[in-house]
Amino acid sequence: MAGATTQAKGLIHTAACLIIGDEVLGGKTVDTNSAYFAKFCFSLGINLRRIEVIADDEGEIVEAVRRMSKNYDFVVTSGGIGPTHDDITYQSIAKAFGLPLKLHEAAFERMRRLSKPHRSQPNFDWDVPSAALTAKKRMVELPIDDSIPDEQQVIFVKDSLWVPVSCVNGNVHILPGVPSLFESILDSLKPRLLPRLTDPEGKGVLRILISTPMAESAVASFLTELATKVESRGVKVGSYPRWGKSKNTVTLVGRDVEFMESLVPEVEKAVRGRRVVVEGEDDSDDGDASVGKLASG
Repeated sequence: MAGATTQAKGLIHTAACLIIGDEVLGGKTVDTNSAYFAKFCFSLGINLRRIEVIADDEGEIVEAVRRMSKNYDFVVTSGGIGPTHDDITYQSIAKAFGLPLKLHEAAFERMRRLSKPHRSQPNFDWDVPSAALTAKKRMVELPIDDSIPDEQQVIFVKDSLWVPVSCVNGNVHILPGVPSLFESILDSLKPRLLPRLTDPEGKGVLRILISTPMAESAVASFLTELATKVESRGVKVGSYPRWGKSKNTVTLVGRDVEFMESLVPEVEKAVRGRRVVVEGEDDSDDGDASVGKLASG
């Protein structure tokens, strides 16, 4: 697929995250991967445009990955790549792009070398056919496009980790749902992404926080005018209520550091606030939490 090759090499402006799993929708598991991905994208200056949570349903996975692959430069999926019957992410994404599932021999050899059978399987043998071996192999049966170099489709991020990152259609990266693995693999992908960023040094964007004791409605007019004024410079203005607290937060987000820094005195004066490093760090300055109910709106 020529389009997939182009996507794998183009600049990354936008991103999307697809969380797959009935356990998330059913409340059994709390999704932390999307929040981690959001912070990861922000740190690199990638514009995260969409996060979705869907069921372990083939039709929903097919529709979502096709749409996301078409609309965003960097797509990450989380979950559904284990050994059981309900882990259908690989087969669903393969179907989405008309690809076969193939046992990836290198990934299988890494699995054999780097993983150990569970203590409940003391007699497991990698060379003897069994239901357990079949289940394990499901985790390395990957969507493969024979027209694309293998190294562009199957990525091993660490010598100590057998779990591959399957990259499909040039921009869909299939990651495990286990948070520790998801985070480790995502962080290890960073060196591969940096050359494709509009900011190749990976400095990301700047977020300035200004704490204000004023209600959102009291500063709304000023923030509307400010947002219009700074839009052409790529700066976004935000306002966030902090329920039950005495102060709300105004944010400036963008890349033009010098310009943004020049705005701080004006904003501090207009909202009668001050710049903070961490939201809530100045809550102790005013112990009257009841004011928060007024400040919020």
